[in-house]
Amino acid sequence: MTRATTVRAVLAAVVLLVSLFVTLTMSPRLGLDLQGGTRLVLQAKDSPTAKADRESTDRTVEVLRQRIDALGVAEPTVTRSGEDRVLIELPDVTDPREAAEVLGRTAQLTFHPVIGVPDDAAPDPKPEPDPKPKPKPESEELVLPDESGGRLRLGASDLSGAGVKDARAEFDGQRGAGWSVSLDFRDDASRDWTRLTGEAACHPPQDERRRVAIVLDEKVISSPQVSPSVTCGAGLPSGTTQITGSFSADEAKNLALLIKGGALPVPVEVVEQRTVGPTLGAEAISASARAAVIGAGLTALFITFVYRLFGGLAALALAGYTLISYAALVALGVTLTLPGLAGFVLAIGMAVDANVLAFERAREEYASRSGRTSRPLRSALAAGFRNARTAVVDSNVTTLLAAGLLFGLGSGPVKGFGVTLAIGVLVSMFSALVIARALTELAAGSRFVTDFPGVNGIGLRGRVRTYLTRRAPQLFRGYRRWLGVSTVVVALAVLGVTLRGLNLGVEFTGGRLMEYTTSRPVGIDTARTALADAGFADAEVTTAGERELSVRTGDTGDRTEAAIRDALSAEGGAATKVRDDLIGPSLGDELRRHALIALGIAVGAQLLYLAVRFRWSFAVASVTAMVHDVVILVGVFAWLGRPVDGIFLAALLTVIGYSVNDSVVVFDRVRELWARRPGSPLLPAARAAVLQTVPRTVNTGMGALFILTALAVLGGDSLRDFALALLIGICVGTYSSVFTAVPVALEMESRRKDGGRTGQGQRQRPKAGRGRPADNGARV
Repeated sequence: MTRATTVRAVLAAVVLLVSLFVTLTMSPRLGLDLQGGTRLVLQAKDSPTAKADRESTDRTVEVLRQRIDALGVAEPTVTRSGEDRVLIELPDVTDPREAAEVLGRTAQLTFHPVIGVPDDAAPDPKPEPDPKPKPKPESEELVLPDESGGRLRLGASDLSGAGVKDARAEFDGQRGAGWSVSLDFRDDASRDWTRLTGEAACHPPQDERRRVAIVLDEKVISSPQVSPSVTCGAGLPSGTTQITGSFSADEAKNLALLIKGGALPVPVEVVEQRTVGPTLGAEAISASARAAVIGAGLTALFITFVYRLFGGLAALALAGYTLISYAALVALGVTLTLPGLAGFVLAIGMAVDANVLAFERAREEYASRSGRTSRPLRSALAAGFRNARTAVVDSNVTTLLAAGLLFGLGSGPVKGFGVTLAIGVLVSMFSALVIARALTELAAGSRFVTDFPGVNGIGLRGRVRTYLTRRAPQLFRGYRRWLGVSTVVVALAVLGVTLRGLNLGVEFTGGRLMEYTTSRPVGIDTARTALADAGFADAEVTTAGERELSVRTGDTGDRTEAAIRDALSAEGGAATKVRDDLIGPSLGDELRRHALIALGIAVGAQLLYLAVRFRWSFAVASVTAMVHDVVILVGVFAWLGRPVDGIFLAALLTVIGYSVNDSVVVFDRVRELWARRPGSPLLPAARAAVLQTVPRTVNTGMGALFILTALAVLGGDSLRDFALALLIGICVGTYSSVFTAVPVALEMESRRKDGGRTGQGQRQRPKAGRGRPADNGARV
């Protein structure tokens, strides 16, 4: 055993042991789409007194965090997103109305002088303020009911809740005063408070005008009288202000919370709301786990069948990859979302790519070294891993570029998919180049493994390679015909988008999408009629089963969901909400714009990287094949009427990475073979490169297809479209890497000013003896 093998074995063992320790001692952080809960995105808005910038949004985050923490929501997440947005995640809160109650209202807290009572003042025992109060100019007089229902006339406010430094509930047991709330103001606000209470103290005791009203969202939460001991004009200094009354402990604490935590520096509005019931997340985890086990098992059996002992060792490395990837996700605190979970499962199938590349190169080396060296297996294995390194790195870099775009321009759960995909790519390279190589090199040291090629798997040529070698198909003899076929397929895809249009999800259009399960079967026509009678005639209703209904509407009002649920319950019994997505129109436009930007950057980034690593013609050919795959995938979804949403975008960018990955492997071999014969035509090198890389393409594709088929069959509705998009993309990408990318490169080389060296499209001199029978080759 060489020193390098020992280092790899020790490194692999250490990483696996650390990963096992992390897996056993730490728990994954599940996203709300897996554990259930509500996710809100709030957009900060400018107000007459404050601008919605980074600083004011940070203060808003702190206010909302205090409010949520004080009300006891378990493990909430409140963070700023960008310059003026707030992301809030509330686990186990599955009712949007409950979430709104937890957050409280978004208007600013203000302090007002009481200037009297209206002429027709009468107690209102059940004050019901407008749930959506309209903002009023600060100079406008307000008439609001106080805590007991009596109506008060309030003057303009000169002091907002942003000036409150602290508010705390205190209990005075010595003087028997009971519970009270102490206020402390900031410097400038302290002077305003002293002036406000000093003006109120100019009125006699028990006069309504001696009160100061504290208003939150046009609701008076407290209107205390200024103490008789305070003289006119003197007022109450900050730090000595107490609001007293017959408060219980809870009432005093809630009032302090509202005063301290109720003041938002700027108003906010909900632009995105996603609610997932706990049963949907549990079902997704269970379905993904089954798909992972079945898909990974089939992949392991397949590579063991193809590569025998070394395939079995690669399957062990695949198990190590799964352990390391999971431990990395847990250790880094990555939130595992539903798309991220699908990405984790998909990456298991794609992780065999590097092993397949190395093993196929090792087979070629073994065939060329057999009989010329005493230890052909070990030297062939080392050469196989060494020669496959550039293709492994280049192909995985293109996938990392797609993952980076998903994280940078995706939203919500799609970001989790980008992180999971990136971690999977990095760990797959470690698994193949360190773990699998260490295992196979240790096995190659055995005389039994070396002497029996049928055991090690490397000494076998493989069925696909044997078939291609025997038949020797003359690919690309008429490569322009393949370009014509691709053009026709792309035209059909464009026709589908033109005629059928794209079924854009609510993420890109704005609106609301709700999913329910009912206790009794409900037909689509019955559900549509019930919703129309309830005032939702434009609602789109689809079904995924006898008791599963999906409702999409452009109405995003607070009472929409409750009204729709009541209408469905009247027809189908108890209606249980399992999903609720609300996207504001402005955010929908932004997400649609980001999706187009992501696709544009993907094309540009892949083209730039490939132009640096390969010839310009190879880079353009690879990107052309990538665009070909994207257009066809979008066209197929248009013809099928399947939704184009954030999950589809994640699948589309993954297909981009996979498509370029396949093209890179082919052109890496073309570059190698062409460099061996400088000045020779490109066509023979391209034909040989494709025939040599087809076994890798087939074997890698089979691993991914096993996983994706399992996801499509077992993954449920939430993952079926994702798996379908990737299945289509991988099949089309496999075709285009050979029959689109290579012909485009041949065509570009044939059009070079020097005439190219493609062997086709090049005007060559006729050779002697190749003309007419009587032609001796002489020319004048």
